[in-house]
Amino acid sequence: MRTFLFICVLLTSDVSAMPAQDRPRARDIGLRVGIFQPGSHNAITDVPGVLVGSLTLRDGDSIATGLTAILPHAGNLYRDRVPAAVHVLNGYGKMLGIAQVLELGELETPILLTCTLCVWRAADALVAHLLAHPGMEAVRSINPVVAETNDGRLNDIRSRPVLPEHVGSVLASARGGAVEEGSVGAGTGTIAFGWKGGIGTSSRRIPRGLGIGEHTVGVLVQSNFGGILTMNGAPVGRELGRYSFADRLETGSGDADGRGSIIIVIATDAPLDAFALETLARRATMGLARTGSFSSFGSGDFIIAFSTAESVRRRNVVVADGQEPAPVATTTQLRQDRLSPLYEAVVEATEEAIYNSLLRATSIRYRGAIVEPIPLDRTLEVLRKYNALTP
Repeated sequence: MRTFLFICVLLTSDVSAMPAQDRPRARDIGLRVGIFQPGSHNAITDVPGVLVGSLTLRDGDSIATGLTAILPHAGNLYRDRVPAAVHVLNGYGKMLGIAQVLELGELETPILLTCTLCVWRAADALVAHLLAHPGMEAVRSINPVVAETNDGRLNDIRSRPVLPEHVGSVLASARGGAVEEGSVGAGTGTIAFGWKGGIGTSSRRIPRGLGIGEHTVGVLVQSNFGGILTMNGAPVGRELGRYSFADRLETGSGDADGRGSIIIVIATDAPLDAFALETLARRATMGLARTGSFSSFGSGDFIIAFSTAESVRRRNVVVADGQEPAPVATTTQLRQDRLSPLYEAVVEATEEAIYNSLLRATSIRYRGAIVEPIPLDRTLEVLRKYNALTP
């Protein structure tokens, strides 16, 4: 059995390749997106109950991949399901479990993110892990939700290095609080806008006075896509000469025709059913577009949204003595015509999560070649030039 090293290597002395803990998030450099304030961690875990786990697999300069786990709550999701919805912007990708989520409007397992050819191994291990839990002995069907982006440019993807013990470890590591970002977990080997991509997260709090109560929207992304990078309106990719089609236009370097993918995971504590969550997921595409993506042919752009609110959960209750559960379920949820603040929040959080995935990323070497993160000094020059920073 192959042994994987969990390592972080500083490959160059350039400021752009500093360790992740020393690279800034968007707000650290004055890049403030939108009008709403983030939660205490500016992360998807600001939604009460949501947990995130990360496991990075590195082996020399050939393996650079991993797993990221998102848990809506710490309980048994199969018994205490949360409403969920999926929006497919571009379907050239793999998201296992999508059909049942679309049909039933609920999520019954954690969400796993990984690399393309690891999806089925991760799903099989997730099922085995969940079936082994106490109280699951009679379960004969379970719907694992596993999504991916292709990290084959920086990872020996055909080796399919994800093992069952890795899935168990990433689920056990899931915690609230600050979330690892950049070249970690499922973002270890990803590339975005021609620079190193990765995992990024952000959140927004809906304040009082907007007619829907106080709620939080959190977003986590696995960025691995192309386009013409724009940050808070500033044309960073164009100014730095790295963007899609640049090679063909002879105006710089680029990522060919912008192929790549993104997975966007949205959580909220606002009481929303599956229909409302699907409308929320669709709005995340606007945050994606603001960063310069045009969702090229060959991209797999999937958005999954769920609500953790107790009032909209579906309990899979086992009734004793052969009795049937009550035929009518009662829920309390927000009216459809009151959702606009949540739409604004998800657009803002998606945009900022993508910026965080780029800014926090670090260099990765693959078989002698290095993909560098976005250069901080030059990026700051562009942002200042276009007045994109908050003093």
